[in-house]
Amino acid sequence: MNRVELPQWLAPLVDLAGTIQPADFGPLVPAQPMSGARASAVLLLFWEDTSQGTPGTPGDICILLIQRAPDLRNHAGQPAFPGGAVDPTDADVSEAAVREAVEETGLDPTGVEVFATLPEVSVPVSGFTVTPVLAWWREPSPVRPADLAEVASVHLVRIADLVDPANRLTVRHVSGRMSPAFDVDGIRVWGFTAFVLDRVLHLAGWERPWDRGRIEEMS
Repeated sequence: MNRVELPQWLAPLVDLAGTIQPADFGPLVPAQPMSGARASAVLLLFWEDTSQGTPGTPGDICILLIQRAPDLRNHAGQPAFPGGAVDPTDADVSEAAVREAVEETGLDPTGVEVFATLPEVSVPVSGFTVTPVLAWWREPSPVRPADLAEVASVHLVRIADLVDPANRLTVRHVSGRMSPAFDVDGIRVWGFTAFVLDRVLHLAGWERPWDRGRIEEMS
Protein backbone atom coordinates (compact mmCIF):
# COMPACT_ATOMS: atom_id res chain seq x y z
CA MET A 1 0.00 0.00 0.00
CA ASN A 2 1.27 3.44 -0.92
CA ARG A 3 2.34 5.69 1.97
CA VAL A 4 0.21 8.61 0.75
CA GLU A 5 -2.94 6.50 1.04
CA LEU A 6 -2.46 6.02 4.75
CA PRO A 7 -3.84 8.39 7.39
CA GLN A 8 -1.28 10.70 8.95
CA TRP A 9 -1.63 9.19 12.43
CA LEU A 10 -0.05 5.99 11.08
CA ALA A 11 3.14 7.82 10.07
CA PRO A 12 5.08 6.81 13.23
CA LEU A 13 4.37 3.15 12.50
CA VAL A 14 5.32 3.49 8.84
CA ASP A 15 8.58 5.15 9.85
CA LEU A 16 9.19 2.45 12.46
CA ALA A 17 8.71 -0.33 9.92
CA GLY A 18 11.33 1.25 7.70
CA THR A 19 14.00 1.54 10.39
CA ILE A 20 13.48 -1.19 13.01
CA GLN A 21 16.14 -3.89 13.30
CA PRO A 22 15.83 -7.35 14.91
CA ALA A 23 18.06 -6.21 17.79
CA ASP A 24 15.47 -3.54 18.65
CA PHE A 25 13.28 -6.34 20.01
CA GLY A 26 15.90 -6.98 22.70
CA PRO A 27 15.20 -10.14 24.71
CA LEU A 28 12.79 -11.47 22.08
CA VAL A 29 15.69 -12.26 19.76
CA PRO A 30 17.84 -15.21 20.93
CA ALA A 31 21.60 -15.03 20.52
CA GLN A 32 21.37 -18.00 18.13
CA PRO A 33 18.58 -18.58 15.57
CA MET A 34 16.17 -21.37 16.46
CA SER A 35 16.46 -24.52 14.40
CA GLY A 36 13.29 -26.30 13.31
CA ALA A 37 11.04 -23.41 14.32
CA ARG A 38 7.69 -23.08 12.57
CA ALA A 39 6.83 -19.79 10.84
CA SER A 40 3.88 -17.83 12.18
CA ALA A 41 2.49 -14.30 11.97
CA VAL A 42 0.48 -11.97 14.19
CA LEU A 43 -1.68 -9.03 13.12
CA LEU A 44 -1.17 -5.63 14.77
CA LEU A 45 -4.39 -4.04 13.53
CA PHE A 46 -4.73 -0.30 14.19
CA TRP A 47 -7.61 2.07 13.58
CA GLU A 48 -8.88 5.48 14.65
CA ASP A 49 -12.10 5.37 16.66
CA THR A 50 -13.97 8.63 16.14
CA SER A 51 -17.31 7.35 17.47
CA GLN A 52 -16.94 8.89 20.94
CA GLY A 53 -15.43 12.27 20.04
CA THR A 54 -16.49 15.50 18.41
CA PRO A 55 -16.92 15.21 14.63
CA GLY A 56 -13.89 16.55 12.79
CA THR A 57 -11.51 16.06 15.73
CA PRO A 58 -8.89 13.31 16.07
CA GLY A 59 -10.19 10.07 17.51
CA ASP A 60 -8.61 7.40 19.69
CA ILE A 61 -6.01 5.17 18.07
CA CYS A 62 -6.87 1.58 18.94
CA ILE A 63 -5.51 -1.93 18.47
CA LEU A 64 -7.23 -5.32 18.34
CA LEU A 65 -6.30 -7.95 20.94
CA ILE A 66 -7.73 -11.34 21.86
CA GLN A 67 -7.59 -13.53 24.93
CA ARG A 68 -6.79 -17.14 24.17
CA ALA A 69 -9.01 -19.96 25.39
CA PRO A 70 -8.03 -21.32 28.81
CA ASP A 71 -7.41 -24.92 27.72
CA LEU A 72 -5.07 -24.42 24.75
CA ARG A 73 -1.83 -26.41 24.71
CA ASN A 74 0.32 -23.27 24.22
CA HIS A 75 -0.22 -19.84 25.82
CA ALA A 76 -3.55 -20.85 27.36
CA GLY A 77 -5.57 -17.91 28.64
CA GLN A 78 -3.03 -15.32 27.54
CA PRO A 79 -3.95 -12.04 25.82
CA ALA A 80 -2.45 -11.94 22.33
CA PHE A 81 -2.53 -10.41 18.90
CA PRO A 82 -4.68 -12.36 16.44
CA GLY A 83 -2.46 -14.74 14.51
CA GLY A 84 -1.05 -18.20 14.14
CA ALA A 85 1.00 -20.56 12.04
CA VAL A 86 1.67 -19.86 8.35
CA ASP A 87 -0.07 -22.50 6.23
CA PRO A 88 1.29 -23.84 2.92
CA THR A 89 -1.67 -22.24 1.15
CA ASP A 90 -0.82 -18.74 2.47
CA ALA A 91 0.87 -16.50 -0.08
CA ASP A 92 2.99 -14.86 2.63
CA VAL A 93 3.04 -13.94 6.31
CA SER A 94 0.67 -11.02 5.76
CA GLU A 95 -1.97 -13.28 4.27
CA ALA A 96 -1.48 -15.72 7.13
CA ALA A 97 -1.93 -13.01 9.77
CA VAL A 98 -5.14 -11.69 8.21
CA ARG A 99 -6.53 -15.20 7.66
CA GLU A 100 -5.91 -16.12 11.29
CA ALA A 101 -7.53 -12.88 12.46
CA VAL A 102 -10.62 -13.66 10.41
CA GLU A 103 -10.79 -17.19 11.82
CA GLU A 104 -10.35 -15.96 15.39
CA THR A 105 -12.47 -12.79 15.45
CA GLY A 106 -14.78 -12.94 12.42
CA LEU A 107 -13.59 -9.57 11.09
CA ASP A 108 -14.22 -8.65 7.46
CA PRO A 109 -10.82 -8.86 5.69
CA THR A 110 -11.88 -6.47 2.92
CA GLY A 111 -11.57 -3.60 5.42
CA VAL A 112 -7.97 -4.48 6.38
CA GLU A 113 -4.98 -2.85 4.67
CA VAL A 114 -1.59 -4.36 5.46
CA PHE A 115 1.14 -1.74 5.12
CA ALA A 116 4.30 -3.27 6.61
CA THR A 117 5.91 -6.16 8.41
CA LEU A 118 8.41 -6.05 11.26
CA PRO A 119 11.45 -8.34 11.61
CA GLU A 120 10.58 -11.87 12.68
CA VAL A 121 11.29 -12.81 16.27
CA SER A 122 11.70 -16.20 17.93
CA VAL A 123 9.54 -17.58 20.71
CA PRO A 124 11.51 -20.56 22.04
CA VAL A 125 8.86 -21.58 24.58
CA SER A 126 6.44 -22.47 21.75
CA GLY A 127 8.90 -23.24 18.95
CA PHE A 128 7.72 -20.50 16.56
CA THR A 129 9.32 -17.65 14.71
CA VAL A 130 6.76 -14.85 14.58
CA THR A 131 6.46 -12.00 12.08
CA PRO A 132 4.46 -9.00 13.35
CA VAL A 133 2.30 -7.66 10.51
CA LEU A 134 1.16 -4.02 10.68
CA ALA A 135 -2.24 -3.17 9.24
CA TRP A 136 -4.77 -0.35 9.10
CA TRP A 137 -8.38 -1.25 9.84
CA ARG A 138 -9.70 1.03 7.14
CA GLU A 139 -13.29 -0.16 7.61
CA PRO A 140 -13.81 -1.69 11.06
CA SER A 141 -16.35 -4.50 11.19
CA PRO A 142 -18.02 -6.36 14.07
CA VAL A 143 -15.73 -8.79 15.89
CA ARG A 144 -16.34 -11.59 18.36
CA PRO A 145 -14.70 -14.83 19.52
CA ALA A 146 -15.35 -16.70 16.27
CA ASP A 147 -13.70 -19.93 17.44
CA LEU A 148 -14.37 -20.53 21.13
CA ALA A 149 -11.94 -23.44 21.12
CA GLU A 150 -9.15 -20.90 20.54
CA VAL A 151 -10.45 -17.48 21.63
CA ALA A 152 -12.17 -16.60 24.90
CA SER A 153 -12.69 -12.87 24.25
CA VAL A 154 -11.91 -10.04 21.84
CA HIS A 155 -10.72 -6.61 23.00
CA LEU A 156 -10.68 -3.22 21.26
CA VAL A 157 -7.94 -1.46 23.22
CA ARG A 158 -7.07 2.25 23.13
CA ILE A 159 -3.39 3.13 22.72
CA ALA A 160 -4.00 5.89 25.27
CA ASP A 161 -4.83 3.20 27.83
CA LEU A 162 -1.77 1.13 26.92
CA VAL A 163 0.59 4.08 27.45
CA ASP A 164 -1.15 5.33 30.60
CA PRO A 165 1.51 4.94 33.34
CA ALA A 166 -1.19 3.73 35.77
CA ASN A 167 -1.74 0.69 33.53
CA ARG A 168 1.91 -0.32 33.15
CA LEU A 169 4.03 -2.65 35.27
CA THR A 170 6.56 -5.48 35.15
CA VAL A 171 5.53 -9.03 36.09
CA ARG A 172 7.63 -11.95 37.26
CA HIS A 173 6.39 -15.32 36.01
CA VAL A 174 6.64 -18.40 38.24
CA SER A 175 9.49 -19.52 35.97
CA GLY A 176 11.43 -16.41 37.01
CA ARG A 177 11.05 -14.69 33.62
CA MET A 178 10.35 -10.96 33.73
CA SER A 179 7.96 -9.30 31.32
CA PRO A 180 6.48 -5.86 30.74
CA ALA A 181 2.73 -5.89 31.32
CA PHE A 182 -0.36 -3.78 30.70
CA ASP A 183 -3.62 -3.82 32.67
CA VAL A 184 -6.25 -2.75 30.12
CA ASP A 185 -9.87 -3.54 29.33
CA GLY A 186 -10.10 -6.02 32.20
CA ILE A 187 -7.14 -8.15 31.07
CA ARG A 188 -3.44 -8.28 31.92
CA VAL A 189 -1.30 -8.34 28.79
CA TRP A 190 2.15 -9.88 29.34
CA GLY A 191 4.66 -12.21 27.70
CA PHE A 192 5.39 -12.05 23.97
CA THR A 193 2.48 -9.72 23.20
CA ALA A 194 3.52 -7.26 25.90
CA PHE A 195 7.16 -7.33 24.75
CA VAL A 196 6.09 -6.43 21.19
CA LEU A 197 3.69 -3.73 22.38
CA ASP A 198 6.38 -2.29 24.66
CA ARG A 199 8.87 -2.03 21.80
CA VAL A 200 6.38 -0.71 19.23
CA LEU A 201 5.02 1.96 21.58
CA HIS A 202 8.55 3.02 22.54
CA LEU A 203 10.02 3.07 19.04
CA ALA A 204 6.96 4.80 17.55
CA GLY A 205 7.35 7.60 20.09
CA TRP A 206 4.00 6.95 21.77
CA GLU A 207 5.34 5.72 25.11
CA ARG A 208 4.91 7.80 28.28
CA PRO A 209 7.27 7.55 31.27
CA TRP A 210 6.15 4.83 33.69
CA ASP A 211 7.32 3.20 36.90
CA ARG A 212 9.65 0.37 35.88
CA GLY A 213 10.15 -0.44 39.54
CA ARG A 214 6.55 -1.61 39.89
CA ILE A 215 6.94 -5.40 39.85
CA GLU A 216 4.23 -7.91 40.62
CA GLU A 217 4.39 -11.69 40.91
CA MET A 218 2.25 -13.78 38.57
CA SER A 219 0.20 -16.50 40.20
